Amino acid sequence: MPVAPPKPASWSYTESFVAEDDVLAAARARADEVGVVAISPGGGAALRFLASVIEARAVVEVGTGTGVSGLWLLRGMRPDGILTTVDIEAEHQRLARETFNEGGVAPQRARTIAGAALDVLPRLTDGHYDLVFCDGDKTEYAAYLKEALRLLRPGGIVAFDNALWHDRVADPSQRDEETTVIRDLGREIAAHESLVPMLLPVGDGLLVAKKEWSPDASGA
Repeated sequence: MPVAPPKPASWSYTESFVAEDDVLAAARARADEVGVVAISPGGGAALRFLASVIEARAVVEVGTGTGVSGLWLLRGMRPDGILTTVDIEAEHQRLARETFNEGGVAPQRARTIAGAALDVLPRLTDGHYDLVFCDGDKTEYAAYLKEALRLLRPGGIVAFDNALWHDRVADPSQRDEETTVIRDLGREIAAHESLVPMLLPVGDGLLVAKKEWSPDASGA
């Protein structure tokens, strides 16, 4: 018997299950002021959980915004972990640094890089990162995946926000560029031999995948 989808009240309960504090609320207010759509509370809690489970020490974020997702990630990472966050808008990153400071994050734990993601990511070190979170230009998601697979260590995790893209991805009649790219990304990740995928229905959808250990990487 098929499981009925959750009612709106249950979805709202799930989203607010891990409450956000005043620092995150202030970061969301900044996001609204500058027209940035931050990850949902449920999505942020999922990122913190993933970073915590793998004891992430090195994380890359594409799309700094005002620091909402970055602070969630930092709170799940090891105390000595460093977040490298990339955004084309330097002003957004200034606001993010304000968020991190208010959240008690030491300045050396958050490395902000202003620039286009596809210019910055190729300069980062192969196999060095535990988690790569992508919330940038949706039309570039396929390129972000390619870079993430290079950047991640075996056992690392890649995550994409807006994987449901406002309920458009599940509707085959929706064929705009952003929807098509995200839909194709999901198919690619689901079929990838080296990835263990999962699509979480939090916020606007969080697509996550673990990079499998290869025989060479494990020393077998």
